Amino acid sequence: MTQRDAPTAEGPPGQRLRDAVARERPLQVPGVINAYCALLAERAGFGALYLSGAGVANASFGWPDLGYTTLEDVAEDARRVTQATALPLLVDADTGFDDPGAAANALIDAGVAGMHLEDQVEQKRCGHRPGKQLVPAEAMCERVRAAVRARKDPAFVVMARTDAHAVEGLDAAIDRAVSYVGAGADMIFAEALATLDEFRRFVDTVRVPVLANITEFGKTPGFTVDELRGAGVGLALYPLSAFRAMSFAATQTYAALRRDGTQRAVLDQMQTRDQLYDVLRYHDHEQRLDQQLKHEGATDG
Repeated sequence: MTQRDAPTAEGPPGQRLRDAVARERPLQVPGVINAYCALLAERAGFGALYLSGAGVANASFGWPDLGYTTLEDVAEDARRVTQATALPLLVDADTGFDDPGAAANALIDAGVAGMHLEDQVEQKRCGHRPGKQLVPAEAMCERVRAAVRARKDPAFVVMARTDAHAVEGLDAAIDRAVSYVGAGADMIFAEALATLDEFRRFVDTVRVPVLANITEFGKTPGFTVDELRGAGVGLALYPLSAFRAMSFAATQTYAALRRDGTQRAVLDQMQTRDQLYDVLRYHDHEQRLDQQLKHEGATDG
């Protein structure tokens, strides 16, 4: 079977992510749940991608995002994305899977550009749900230090996420973020902030790129890129936007099939066969396979 062309790009993935952050402020980072979604996001013109821990748990396993998935689960989904596109991929590494250094190197081996670690306890919760519990700041600093010390590619991005705003308040969250930067974090993920002024305070204090998680139906309003740029935000994350839309469309399609006994009512909501083939470069692969089979036939003859 003919394999897809390996993606090509200059420089290690981590450096490409750093360059993308420097080039586009804020860098829009859409979540992708699989390799095909990565191709669609690339076609839309994005400069980086994201693999959500919730996306792995929800889409690949049908589980809630409650720390059930393993490093191997996440690395496998990440590898499929990086084999499909050269866009740098940021990955949710939860609390580090008991060994942040091993997590960093497993993701580097999978072609990932960076990961974020969080300061929740190992049995973590969604960042926009109640009941979150945090580890002490020093314990999180050790997670960061372990990842930074162990990473075999110094360009690999180690981002520290803090969930402290919802638990301890804004000042404590900023203090934690400052300590995480001191421990070696390259960027900060400020989870569940509610106002642009709060983002400004983070940006003004931590002095490294700050990520805003613009997830739907959560604590953070759907700020525009212009609003985030005005607050100095470095990255705007949309972790599950496409997945939510895809899931709603699938729900509507299944309902129509069951109700009507035909898909006619939802055909105009579907990607066509030609559109699918165009994204996959199907005809190029088909021609290459035909040539390969013709060559093998001539050789056998």
